[in-house]
Amino acid sequence: MKRYFLLGFLLFAAGLAGAQDITGYWKTIDDVTGEVKSICAVYEKGGKIFGRILVIFEEGAYLEDFRNPAKVAEEVAGSPFYCGLDFIWDMEKSGSHYKKGTIMDPENGKKYSCEMWREGANLLVRGKIGPFGRNQTWVPVDGSEGTPAGLTLPALSSFTPVIPD
Repeated sequence: MKRYFLLGFLLFAAGLAGAQDITGYWKTIDDVTGEVKSICAVYEKGGKIFGRILVIFEEGAYLEDFRNPAKVAEEVAGSPFYCGLDFIWDMEKSGSHYKKGTIMDPENGKKYSCEMWREGANLLVRGKIGPFGRNQTWVPVDGSEGTPAGLTLPALSSFTPVIPD
């Protein structure tokens, strides 16, 4: 009996150890061109995970950021700015993955179920409808490398979720 208890405890502990933190700043990469599309913050609030667009790049070059947003997500209710938009919400930890949340394509306002997990240093983000979906690999933002000159990213703890309708 002790052996089964110990085995169960070790399996439980291994599952907890395998769950990696996904909060932080991430660069999204265009699937076709391989260029950086945006910098996003993945943050925790109330035990759930959210994602917010902070910086937009166009053809790999800096376009705008949350300090001075200009480009509008016209297909999203209320036409919010892209920079500052929460496009991932209500993700819940489930073992080594985060699930049961929603991801929105800000270009067309369509919403999908979402799953996220770490693979090495990278974050894999999967938007899906039922069993069908698409993965995207996000890479970590390392310090100020890859961020626009003079931009200081806000503290993750400063965000309050604003979920689009």
